[in-house]
Amino acid sequence: MAELMNKDHNEGRPMQGLLSEAPARAILVSIETPEPAWPVNDSLDELEQLAVTAKVTCVDRIVQRLGTPNSATVLGSGKVEELAQLVQFHDCDAVIFDLELKPNQHRNLERKLEVQVLDRTALILIIFGQRARTREGRLQVELAQIDYNLPRLTRQWSHLSRQSGGGTNQRGEGEKQIEVDRRMLRRQRDQLLLELEQVRSQRQLHRERRKYAGAPVVALVGYTNAGKSTLLNRLAGAQTLSEDKLFATLDPTIRRARLQGGQELLLTDTVGFIQRLPTTLVAAFRATLEEVAEADLLVHVVDASHPNVQHQIAAVEEVLEEIGAVGLPMVLALNKIDRLPADMPLEFEGIAGTLPRVSVSALSGVGVEGLLSCISETLMAQFDALDVTIPYDRGDLVAQFHQFGKIDLEEYRESGTHLRGYMPTNHSGLFKVL
Repeated sequence: MAELMNKDHNEGRPMQGLLSEAPARAILVSIETPEPAWPVNDSLDELEQLAVTAKVTCVDRIVQRLGTPNSATVLGSGKVEELAQLVQFHDCDAVIFDLELKPNQHRNLERKLEVQVLDRTALILIIFGQRARTREGRLQVELAQIDYNLPRLTRQWSHLSRQSGGGTNQRGEGEKQIEVDRRMLRRQRDQLLLELEQVRSQRQLHRERRKYAGAPVVALVGYTNAGKSTLLNRLAGAQTLSEDKLFATLDPTIRRARLQGGQELLLTDTVGFIQRLPTTLVAAFRATLEEVAEADLLVHVVDASHPNVQHQIAAVEEVLEEIGAVGLPMVLALNKIDRLPADMPLEFEGIAGTLPRVSVSALSGVGVEGLLSCISETLMAQFDALDVTIPYDRGDLVAQFHQFGKIDLEEYRESGTHLRGYMPTNHSGLFKVL
């Protein structure tokens, strides 16, 4: 796989356009349509953040207003010429487009610009390739890269001769090599799917075990760089990686935490979402994202200080819908309030406007106790109310109530330990028969 992803089989040099190492210097490019989902400059700012995360130096940016993208080159012919001159002027080795390019557009642009051309999806895949640490993460990224590369193989062999028509023995060297590469990638894809299905089955077994014998699962979701990992560290007293970068955390993390009443829960943090999250990534990360879809409660962590916070919330809601997590109980954690004026109102539209919300600063700890109380109250709405007396010879049940439930009253009677409180439905069955 490494050879195919990084080397030209015939000339021993990097294969132009395939996903491997990030370029050193790049120009950012976007088009401005009549009704953009995001302001074009804000979207380019985010693209630059992605590039910096991939350790790319952004030397310039250009924007062209277009009703619809050019089917062959995205940009108009004059703008392509201007871009080619800028590439030479800045001595760049790449151009990065803030949209997903079609394979023919990719091919045409690389031919005209004579440098590597990346689109938004390719840049995100490069970052994921740099940051995947676990075996599962690497498998998922590799699958997404193959799905991205397969329809784009044609342009890799434009430097070789081609013959149109004829039988197999009359094909050009480029065509034959494309077929070899395509078969190799498809075999590798099949193997990756098999290994990921095994990972998915193992994760499902772990989830089932947690469901029937473990604590409630609370999944932290949110836009990339909203502060999920910092909040996880604050809630669980953990020391997971948290950086002021996009996609600082890629591999899923699970930590234990306790609510004020002593109830135990599992906090899980996974990859952050982003606008136009590539479909190939959503599909490849299915095993990981199912952790979100099967959680007992979601905490949507929002960077309340971000100028495009409403757009970010909408992007997260789109991904949640795509992975089947819509409708799960949810709490809105308005993070980074230490960056906001104290009297600034925070109003949100859509689903976010109806959710219970808590303002917090994961960095300083302000509001965290209120968030834990909100999590507890939201979980309690899904728990069974219990009022039981447990015989003294069943101390294991008392311990289980303390571990997984919320106790409002505990007293010792002649017949046993009297407990009143709440338990998750998957744990309450044993207590109902007492």
